Amino acid sequence: MPFREINSKVVEATVAPGQKMFSQRGAMLAYRGDVTFTPNRAGGQGGLTSMIGRRVAGEATPLMTVEGSGTVMFGHGGHHIQVIGLSGDTLYVEADRLLAFDGALEQGTMFMGAQGGVMGMVRGQVTGQGLFTTTLKGHGAVAVMAHGGIIELPIGQGRTVHVDPQAYVAHHGDVRNRLSTAVGWRDMVGRGSGEAFQLELSGNGAVYVQASEDKL
Repeated sequence: MPFREINSKVVEATVAPGQKMFSQRGAMLAYRGDVTFTPNRAGGQGGLTSMIGRRVAGEATPLMTVEGSGTVMFGHGGHHIQVIGLSGDTLYVEADRLLAFDGALEQGTMFMGAQGGVMGMVRGQVTGQGLFTTTLKGHGAVAVMAHGGIIELPIGQGRTVHVDPQAYVAHHGDVRNRLSTAVGWRDMVGRGSGEAFQLELSGNGAVYVQASEDKL
């Protein structure tokens, strides 16, 4: 289900019979046709596991199931929107960055500490970001939100990318992540800037970074 970018802050999606999509609650700006919006208490296609993961992480982002026949315009809070197309790969994205996504995508939850070890586990306490990241896998499109626009940085062999965890939006590909720090544990606690620590991504893929450190 492709999105059409109206401008940098609004996208339009076509909803067809027999298909569905999910959107963040409050993201619908306008629609045409016979379209319904139903609260999704199961956290999207990921079901109970996905919902529990986000609750534990403090990321209980409510979703709406969108069905019917027509077109819907989405936007939220005046944030900039980036459309990301998936062709069978997996997108890792902060739950509160999701604006809307194709219902055909398989949704899950990944614990960031699984890749980053102990440093990844403390990421939420140090940076204010969640310990869990939503995963979307398959063929379809995802619209994500950010402050001040989004830039895509390629990750390749010999091209490790360091990102301020608060500026991180999403990544895809065969990518490993870990939290690195330039200061000791005593100095690290309570600091929230990327100068003190960075999210280090390596492998093959891309990372999406917002132009501001502000949380949504």
